[in-house]
Amino acid sequence: MRRSTVSGSTLAFALALAAACSAPADGNGLTLLPLLSSVPLTTTKRLEPVHAVDANGTLSPAVVADLESMLASGFGEVRDAPGEPLQARNLDGTQASALPAGAVRLARFVHLADTQLADDESPARVAKLDSIGTASGAFRPQEAYGCLVLRAAVRTINGIHRGDALDAVILGGDNADDAQNNEVDWFLKILAGSDYVHCDSGDDNDPVPGPNNDPKDPFASEGLVMPWRWVTGNHDILNQGTIRITVNPDEPIGTRASTGTRDWSMPGGPVRSGEFVTADPDRFFLGRSALMAKVAADGDGHGIGAAQVASGRAHHAFDVGSNVRVVALDTAAETGSAEGVVHRGDVDTFLKPTLDAAKAAGKLVIITSHHASGSLTDGSQTGGTKQADAVSIEDFQALLSSYPNVIMHLAGHSHVHAVKTIAPAAARPYWEVKTAALADFPNELRVFEVWDTGEGHIVIRSIAFDYSTTDDVLAAEARARAITDYTSGWAADGRGTVAERNVDLWLAKP
Repeated sequence: MRRSTVSGSTLAFALALAAACSAPADGNGLTLLPLLSSVPLTTTKRLEPVHAVDANGTLSPAVVADLESMLASGFGEVRDAPGEPLQARNLDGTQASALPAGAVRLARFVHLADTQLADDESPARVAKLDSIGTASGAFRPQEAYGCLVLRAAVRTINGIHRGDALDAVILGGDNADDAQNNEVDWFLKILAGSDYVHCDSGDDNDPVPGPNNDPKDPFASEGLVMPWRWVTGNHDILNQGTIRITVNPDEPIGTRASTGTRDWSMPGGPVRSGEFVTADPDRFFLGRSALMAKVAADGDGHGIGAAQVASGRAHHAFDVGSNVRVVALDTAAETGSAEGVVHRGDVDTFLKPTLDAAKAAGKLVIITSHHASGSLTDGSQTGGTKQADAVSIEDFQALLSSYPNVIMHLAGHSHVHAVKTIAPAAARPYWEVKTAALADFPNELRVFEVWDTGEGHIVIRSIAFDYSTTDDVLAAEARARAITDYTSGWAADGRGTVAERNVDLWLAKP
């Protein structure tokens, strides 16, 4: 067993040791964490919470004293557990064979979903609405550490790449939490690599005096060493992922927190409401086109270019590895609602022509979007407006199944690892796979591989992995808080079943 919480002299010593092992200081005096040369996947080792879940939710992680009590009582502890072997599955649910020795790997990539990087001091937060169940994401005890968790994820992905090369990283959407400019800036800087990232808004907070010892201190990020591609989620374009940003456009830059935000001028950063926030003009809401312009201007544009900036919609396609094409579909509804919408016009002008081109080129196709097909609606859910041209779940699934080269629909949004066979009547079935959220327990990502067996089948391999906390005390603290959010009974279990985590998914080669 090992503790993932530290305090006092232990924290100071660990931070000093980590600093001593880090890369040389850059011009700003910040240091990179040591590079990782390899990372265990969950087929080798898993992390398991030690403490049982309090089904009654007796203590609240949003209350500073309650959180400190739970951390001191071991709610955030983890232990190493044996790895889980791959589950080989056929589309009809039967057990499949092991991957044959002569199989050829066509592509290898990571799916990074639902980072939900939050400005936890924004007046647009709704932390007072946090409750057990559907509103449990209104407050997360680990949210102040979101940038550090993303830095740890980047470092981990690079470590996996050094052990066995990756072709790309594909985002799962909900990269930012509240459609704010500063949240997107932080996200892009961490993925690009920077010698100075400062995830703090309003006042320059320093909850623990000194550098590199609290989530409001600036840090350096090594950045991803492989290409990555953008996917838009509802939180990237909507206030709290639900409400149109035109409803109260100046809310995040102001001084009044109507529904609760963190006050880091007080010990522990308690949730408060009222007129106490320091205004920050960099917190402004980003509209769709402004978001696309910001992403397009970063690095190689990450799949976003002039067409996406003009439309505001992140529809694009790209190849990974050998003979695999990924088609990214923007399902976020700027008209409101956390659920997804696919417009008939987008099907006719983008999706069908792109699928036709991939079929003509002999490419295997992976559809990726923030929302899985079961989360597609007509836009009329909470906060939204009904869209007359919305495509139904049944029509969407039927369209994908009509293309024999579509092998998988990859999504996030649900914050749960899941695998499902999509089999419309009298049509070719395909796999739908969802990745859990980096923001919530189990805080995992997935590595995907596409294999050609050479015997008439394609196998999609997916393995979950945890972000590394080696030499990273603050990332370990973030994990302890996320686990406490779960063991306290306030957050759901996103691990899914054993048959949905580490899997070999078989289907006939088109």
